[in-house]
Amino acid sequence: MRKILYICMAAFLAACSNSNGGKPADIREADVVVYGGTSAGVAAAVQAAREGKSVLIVCPDSQLGAMTSSGLGYTDAGKTDVIGGVAKEFYHRVWLEYQKPGAWKWQKKEDFLKHKGQANKGMDDENRLSWVFEPSKAEAAYENWLAECGVKVYRNEWLNREDGVKKQGSKITQIEMLSGAVYKGKVFIDATFEGDLMAAAGCDYAVGRESASQYGEAHAGVRTQMLHHDHYFRKPISPYVKEGDPSSGLLKYVVPYSEVGKEGDGDNKVQAYCFRMCLTRVPENSIPFEKPANYNPADYELFLRYALSEGRSRAFMIISPMPNGKTDCNNRGAFSTDFIGMNYSYPEASYEERAKIIQAHKDYQQGLYYFINTDPRVPQAFKDTMKGLGLAKDEFQKTGGWPFNLYIREARRLVGEYVMTENDCLSKRKVPNSIAMGSYTIDSHNIQRYETKDGFVQNEGDIGVYVKYPYPIAYGSIVPKAGQADNLLVPTACSASHLAYGSIRMEPVFMALGQSAATAAAIAIDLDVPVQKVPYDKLRAKLLKDGQVLELTPELKASIDAKSRSRAKWVKKRASVVDQTKAAFKAAAEAKKKAGK
Repeated sequence: MRKILYICMAAFLAACSNSNGGKPADIREADVVVYGGTSAGVAAAVQAAREGKSVLIVCPDSQLGAMTSSGLGYTDAGKTDVIGGVAKEFYHRVWLEYQKPGAWKWQKKEDFLKHKGQANKGMDDENRLSWVFEPSKAEAAYENWLAECGVKVYRNEWLNREDGVKKQGSKITQIEMLSGAVYKGKVFIDATFEGDLMAAAGCDYAVGRESASQYGEAHAGVRTQMLHHDHYFRKPISPYVKEGDPSSGLLKYVVPYSEVGKEGDGDNKVQAYCFRMCLTRVPENSIPFEKPANYNPADYELFLRYALSEGRSRAFMIISPMPNGKTDCNNRGAFSTDFIGMNYSYPEASYEERAKIIQAHKDYQQGLYYFINTDPRVPQAFKDTMKGLGLAKDEFQKTGGWPFNLYIREARRLVGEYVMTENDCLSKRKVPNSIAMGSYTIDSHNIQRYETKDGFVQNEGDIGVYVKYPYPIAYGSIVPKAGQADNLLVPTACSASHLAYGSIRMEPVFMALGQSAATAAAIAIDLDVPVQKVPYDKLRAKLLKDGQVLELTPELKASIDAKSRSRAKWVKKRASVVDQTKAAFKAAAEAKKKAGK
């Protein structure tokens, strides 16, 4: 029997049906009100409590931690030397979860450590840190942490986005939920990926990609000539229902060339979402993939053509080993778990529409797995990738083993006091008033799949610009413009261009920004000043005292320089593969012209 498993849908329906019936609204107050149960929200709440402030979390989530507890167990850490403070403490707390009796139920620890690659190195016993983990371990760490700090969490509470944000002048006084509950605070922190509170409060924000000219970013806007890693079609494949016949129409999920946009132009499109799947091959703990109710094998015709052209499994999906025989599975290749182009309306959509988009992503991804497992036309190499994999019974038990959260890689982004750009990430300009550091590659997943002018199919929008050195993140990037919301801080949907956000949007960085937001909130309360007027010297001193890393030291720079030679060899190799791909497409286009097609 088909069920809509998503917590967001269930919570939304519950909120809409929860009428006060004329009764007085539930009113709760705290110095700091955090909206959103993401990793940044938890970090902010922990830090606010440690600052001696009363704090609560109110969130649409039923479970805490967002992606860290929804399948993203293979941490996109970047350079771990710049992860400190509350964020580093979280990875220590996860490590502690693996020291408890019964933690290694389905696999011996020594067997997990036999895996080659970064996954096994993520269990760092020497430093008592775990950068790889099961979703349930992350969730337990968050729950225990907040309990120790005495932070109350109000779950399944959805912001009334129409008129639920009340202000006096430029200060938010209270926020009202669809349930009718009211939350009053001195400072508010929007820790949602969507930036719903920020938007409802009247702050400036952006959705989509900036043009190259807007902030002077070399890689901004539409980039059909940028082919990154292997997330593109390396061989010419027809995008038409009937191969080679434009009159038959385009395959599903492929847009015509006329809608792609001009090179370097901006648009309102956002990078693809997917579910980070926690799967297992342990039979006793596995749930087989079911056939979606609306399954149609024709939806995966392009995947079949791609698979037949590749004939190898490594291009289909990244499967990173996690403890206890589980995985963190992520998108890889030209046609994979990313539902490219099917999320453009999500950032501004109503709760009902978002729930439909999330369900469509689930149907797509579940259908893809079912197609690979059952369709006899799929090459055996791809079937072997999926062989024995199923949902983990002991994860996401409320949703039948399916992750609680869709990976919202990007939605709204604040346009605040300072906008982080590609040039900041690449250290091309000096960033003022550092409150954390980023270090991950400028990473955008594909944004659109399109028909090329020569009649082939290709992906566009996947960006991977290497960040050589860690870079500071400005305090102004979590602060709205003065006069818009003077007691609001935004650590997740922060002020950054599409490109810069592609590097900043990593879970350790969100936690660091959450900590810094809460520290700034405490200072703003103590001094009775707008968050835009928090004295940076005072904020910086407190952040450093609490273990936050704010700058690139000479020692760290020297260590990074020593590793740069091997990176240069990798970049040269990848460039060679891209050149070969472009040559193959050019040859195919010329052959079509000669054939008169």
